[in-house]
Amino acid sequence: MEPLNLAVVGAGLIGKNHIKLINNSDICRLAAIVDPFEASAALAQENGVPHFSDLKNMLSTLKVDGVILATPNNLHVQQTKQCIEHEVPVLIEKPVAHSVAEATELLNIAVSSPGIWDTLLVGHHRMHSPIIKRTRELIDSGVLGALVAVQGSALFYKPDDYFDAAPWRTKEGGGPILINLIHDIGNLRYLCGEIVAVQAMASNRRRNFDVEDTVSINLSFANGASGTFLLSDTAGSGRSWEQTSLENKAYASYPDEDCYHIAGTDGSISVPTMRLKHYTEKANRSWWKPFVSDTLALQRKDPLVEQLNHFCDVINKQAKPLVTVRDGLQNLRVTEAVVEAVKTGRTIYIDDIG
Repeated sequence: MEPLNLAVVGAGLIGKNHIKLINNSDICRLAAIVDPFEASAALAQENGVPHFSDLKNMLSTLKVDGVILATPNNLHVQQTKQCIEHEVPVLIEKPVAHSVAEATELLNIAVSSPGIWDTLLVGHHRMHSPIIKRTRELIDSGVLGALVAVQGSALFYKPDDYFDAAPWRTKEGGGPILINLIHDIGNLRYLCGEIVAVQAMASNRRRNFDVEDTVSINLSFANGASGTFLLSDTAGSGRSWEQTSLENKAYASYPDEDCYHIAGTDGSISVPTMRLKHYTEKANRSWWKPFVSDTLALQRKDPLVEQLNHFCDVINKQAKPLVTVRDGLQNLRVTEAVVEAVKTGRTIYIDDIG
């Protein structure tokens, strides 16, 4: 089979990473770079592909098998609609849209247009992680029993130059809720089911910015499980996905740390160390009884590579999107619910967001 021709729209840090992944792939190749900035023309020349400053022009000029949107959030829906008009499959970087209203508009288009639903993949790349897949398999196997409780954390320290480089990160909308939390919401929804309500409290006492630096969150799941999540970008801690999963080599990693602990009536799993504890005699479960303990083996793979391979399968109609537009919308709704819970001090129900 001939390699698929993919265009990358947006030549910033994320776009350049997609370009690198495509160039290293045997099943797809770079067909074009679309970006309005002058430096991107040189990048296209370096890669030996055409350069376009406008997506609409590229779609009208060049036949491609798929498009990867790595553009600012406020452009995602507009550009996805352009690809839909040309019947070109799309990988949309997360978040799927700038707002719940825009994401809902895209969802309505996707479900009402024949053949469109299975051509749109949202780029929550952690869903393609072998860690997440293995954990989901374990939960689905029933070893843990009925899910009861979930603990999660994203505790890390962003250096001062992170904020100096982009002062908007010190203002509303620039804190860890809207920038970082959506990744973990996607993980927890995939592993533990739909989140139906949230409560949250936030503090900005450490950095004294206009936006939060630390948040504690309560989560209520549709299956009856309850969860807590600690989020902070000013914590001297390694209990975050990036620092524990060993998947992004740019971060210092701590293989003895976990960022999720999922407990059911029959056992529990710590992620990503994959330490499993469970009862073998369910009729005699008791805190007086010892668990059977094990550590699950993993075959580690780069989830970004796995996501690209999956997108190619979606284009070839060999797979349906693992992360749909509806998933992208729901992740965004839960994140915005946390923002609303912080502002109001109330329990926010996810169905009320939108």
